Amino acid sequence: MDKVYKLKNFDIKVCLDEGLIRVYSNIAFWRYLDDEVALRTLELVKVIKTDYQKEFNKSLKISDNSFMVEIWAHVYSDYFGLLIKRNLKIKWIQNLIQKGIERAEIIDCGEKKFDTNRWVWDVLAHFKPIILLFLPKNISNKNLKN
Repeated sequence: MDKVYKLKNFDIKVCLDEGLIRVYSNIAFWRYLDDEVALRTLELVKVIKTDYQKEFNKSLKISDNSFMVEIWAHVYSDYFGLLIKRNLKIKWIQNLIQKGIERAEIIDCGEKKFDTNRWVWDVLAHFKPIILLFLPKNISNKNLKN
């Protein structure tokens, strides 16, 4: 079920399915994350989980921190991929990077039975404060996304 959440005047596109959430890493989402990335990511996670509870009458079995780290991994992989693609003019590398970019643009976050990588995000969630230190700021200002 497709949803658009209006957060801080940005339209954040999300799809809710039972056991699986898709967040779309578009320019609006990047702009939303430009300020207070941890607080805003947590805000989105809480909104999604609250809405999920209403829609499916059960809680989403993904911890907040695991959900946040997975979102960041996709968004910033998308960002770095686009940055490399813009600056590295070797065609075969650009083509390879493009495939990664396309995978990063749709953030699939699933419960363990739907997402075989959930354990990775659960482990990385323990390092969320450290990961947060390394996240680039104001990624929308690089004009990498339309």
